[in-house]
Amino acid sequence: MSRLRPSPSQTVGPFYHFSLTANEALGCMSGADAKGERIRLRVRLFDGAGAPVPDGIIELWQADAAGKYHHPADTQEKAPDPGFCGFGRLATDADGACVFDTVRPGPTPDGHGGCQAAHISVTVLARGLLRQVQTRLYFEGDPMLADDPVLKLVPAERRGTLLARKDAAGTWRFDLRLQGADETVFFEI
Repeated sequence: MSRLRPSPSQTVGPFYHFSLTANEALGCMSGADAKGERIRLRVRLFDGAGAPVPDGIIELWQADAAGKYHHPADTQEKAPDPGFCGFGRLATDADGACVFDTVRPGPTPDGHGGCQAAHISVTVLARGLLRQVQTRLYFEGDPMLADDPVLKLVPAERRGTLLARKDAAGTWRFDLRLQGADETVFFEI
């Protein structure tokens, strides 16, 4: 009887890039009739040496402006916004960037009678990773940040890696660093 032997781990990609990011419309998460504050979000992905990752995939999952997810597991009594899908996926370009058009999410229940600050769940797939990594994007200046139960789990000196910042043109910018100085905090999910 032959024995099975483990094979070496393989990194995700870059082959996935061609089939999973063919639909650029997945960068527009809100329709013309979506409720809430429309925002543009520019995400950049960097490797451990600080170089842009030109062939990564960024996926976003978020609640609508009222804090409701368009998903059956969200049992809040309010209806989801029909003009908003809540999911986006784009490839990074030569600068390691991709741009999403969405709405600023509302606070969501934390499951213990409180609320989580407005946030977007972010999944990253890129060459060199053995599996996808997950993090959260919060909005700089949000008064609810101090009470967010997930953000409280992150050491204070590392919380800045989870903040998107608004530039002079009004675009929210979020840098993801896979390793090195200012490495983004990633969560085990």
